[in-house]
Amino acid sequence: MGSQSFLHGKRMFKYLMTAVALIALPLLGITLAGFPVGQYFEFPPVTRYVYHAAYSRPAFMAYLCFIVAATAPVLYRIILYAAIVRKVPEDAQPFPWWGWLGLTAGMLFWILAWTRFSWFRRFQLHTFVPLWMCYILVVNALVYRRQGRCMITAQPGFFLMLFPVSSLFWWFFEYLNRYAQNWYYTGVELSPLEYVGYAMVAFSMVLPAVLGTREWIRGIDWFDRGFRNWVCIDFGRFAPIMASAVLITGLAGLAMVGIWPDYLFAMLWVAPVFILVSLQVLAGEEHVFSGIAVGDWRPVISSVLAALICGCFWEMWNWKSLAKWGYSLPFVDRYPIFEMPVLGYAGYLPFGIECAIVGAIVEFAYCHLSGQEPEKNSMRR
Repeated sequence: MGSQSFLHGKRMFKYLMTAVALIALPLLGITLAGFPVGQYFEFPPVTRYVYHAAYSRPAFMAYLCFIVAATAPVLYRIILYAAIVRKVPEDAQPFPWWGWLGLTAGMLFWILAWTRFSWFRRFQLHTFVPLWMCYILVVNALVYRRQGRCMITAQPGFFLMLFPVSSLFWWFFEYLNRYAQNWYYTGVELSPLEYVGYAMVAFSMVLPAVLGTREWIRGIDWFDRGFRNWVCIDFGRFAPIMASAVLITGLAGLAMVGIWPDYLFAMLWVAPVFILVSLQVLAGEEHVFSGIAVGDWRPVISSVLAALICGCFWEMWNWKSLAKWGYSLPFVDRYPIFEMPVLGYAGYLPFGIECAIVGAIVEFAYCHLSGQEPEKNSMRR
């Protein structure tokens, strides 16, 4: 038991040190480049100091071709298997009352977020949290209706643990954005203390929303059949070599993202995946890509789809809200869907993988602390 606890502690310490390194690398890069460090730590972040390159048609087309080439096989597979309609299982549970509550309240807060009633003015800035709390309730209710269980009912401790971890998780991306300034906030005038308080609550919605959506996707019949047995990719004995190369790429990308934000802005989303998965491969641990060696793409595809679905809701609800965010992307800042330039949605794909990785780490820690075994639909699978 003692040796097991030591191994668990060693593993969590490794993740902690990785987080410290991820935070230090961009700061190291701009320090060595001689950039004024103080501007990156303005709080709340309101000053725009990164001036991005203008729209470039050749760059836009190059990014577009890459994204289409990477996603077309998955999209084709989804269309192919989704065309086979399946009825709701006969043993499906009734939609729970708390799901109806989330659906009703969500519609109400959606109306309040997009309108400007004078009597609601003092609360207008704070519609994000109730909207997403309602979304979390509804998506878990959909899982419960199909399976008779969901995170809220079967893993309440793990579910609650996701909220504070989610807040810390998104603060990390807010920190990285200081070096690229891909997004910025408008309509918010808060003191530093108010900003921290409101942001912590808002950021806490991210992981529960994405991982709840992922669980819902994993239970869809056609999705299970479509991606349980697909293309096998097994790097075998070359895996450690490839992991080392990817790790170096991720570390270098994060270190230089503040120096060349126009060319490395995508590293804000891609580099953490490179680093975390590479370290797991080199340590011989199970990771979100482990299943593709035997053709099981469900953990990967469900993660990216979950983040993309949540991303569409995030951008849609942000569109007409009073307190909102906007985007400034180099070379591809055209053809917005809501506030987001169309190619910017590609950033949600690696972000979904990061949510899955962090969800697995949280579940690992929670199961160890509580002495429980992972659930059937574990984040770690």
